[in-house]
Amino acid sequence: MIHGKQLVTVENLKNGRGELHPVQQAMVETNGSQCGYCTPGFVMSLFSLYKNKNNPSREEIDDSLTGNLCRCTGYKPIVEAAATACVHHGMDEFSEHQPHIATLLKSIPRESLQLQTGEQLYLRPTKLSEALSLVRLHPDAFVISGATDVALRVTKKHEILKEIIDLSGIDELKSVSDKSDVLTIGAGTSLSDAMVSLRIEFPALFYMLSVFGSQQIRNIATFGGNLGTASPIGDTLPVLMAYNAKVNLSSSSKRREVPLDEFVVGYRKTVRRPDELITAVVLPKMKNGTIVKSYKVSKRKDLDISTVSGGFRLDLDENNVVENIKLAYGGMAETTKRASKAETFFVGKAWHREIVEEAMALVGREFSPISDARSGAEFRSVAARNLLLKFWYETAK
Repeated sequence: MIHGKQLVTVENLKNGRGELHPVQQAMVETNGSQCGYCTPGFVMSLFSLYKNKNNPSREEIDDSLTGNLCRCTGYKPIVEAAATACVHHGMDEFSEHQPHIATLLKSIPRESLQLQTGEQLYLRPTKLSEALSLVRLHPDAFVISGATDVALRVTKKHEILKEIIDLSGIDELKSVSDKSDVLTIGAGTSLSDAMVSLRIEFPALFYMLSVFGSQQIRNIATFGGNLGTASPIGDTLPVLMAYNAKVNLSSSSKRREVPLDEFVVGYRKTVRRPDELITAVVLPKMKNGTIVKSYKVSKRKDLDISTVSGGFRLDLDENNVVENIKLAYGGMAETTKRASKAETFFVGKAWHREIVEEAMALVGREFSPISDARSGAEFRSVAARNLLLKFWYETAK
């Protein structure tokens, strides 16, 4: 996955005279240094912030650190180190070799890659047409791009993945098309890159992505990957359903578009055939007055998966009566699932608290959540009902 890239380690941050990088020096001066496990990770996160932001805001600093969890010293001195170090004054002497490195990186041929060992086959195509041929020839291969989900099978379960098709080198899957009626996001677009196009017209999806994993994960995780896993607690599915999103699927012979409501058919199962790839997510733009909200209940704000999540859509007429409503929940069933009985109950009724409380009871009866390491079934049921009440509270006129 690092083919064609430069890998920078914490040992590489000193300049030619052996002086600490500014983020390292700031960590020393603010007493932000922690144990040997945590400090290198914090330093590299700050190094990335240093390279990408000049005088970052507190929000940007906090976001850059969400992938690093530790209790050794607390975050305050590390935040201070970031605020001190990431203010650039003129030429960065620690970047003296970058033009040379950039030239070397550009000289690497952008060709398809194949690695074969006694146990494994790794394929990294650079064209979509080639990738579609590969999935037809290797129907049992693991298809990855960022591998933020599949890689856990290796790091946690120590599995040997026999065949891997890595789509991260295909630029065709990373495009974003913004038209008057739809926004189309390539399946290989990182969540971080997609967020740039979502903030204004799709704020509920932007919010959900802002609490998706951490910045490090969002930088390589993709829309196609999150949908392809079909996880019942996948963060993007409920809110994408609320936006009436569609999924583009392509094979070597044809292309089809599937409403997201019909895409997931069972626990981690989708309608995607073995010879198909997810190529894009299509978001229809909303008419004026339509309200979409997203909610995520988790044990902590950052770097955590959902216990319960919700993606809700509402259209009211001029008399505050519900014309259309969509209530999609994650973490309440074996798939992302809509509260269809509550939706039917709402249509034609006033958007009043008394009506909402009746619908909350329907939501409670419609799902049979499980208890697991993240939560008990009773908590999930209560949380799902309360999210509906919160939705009313935030949208009531």
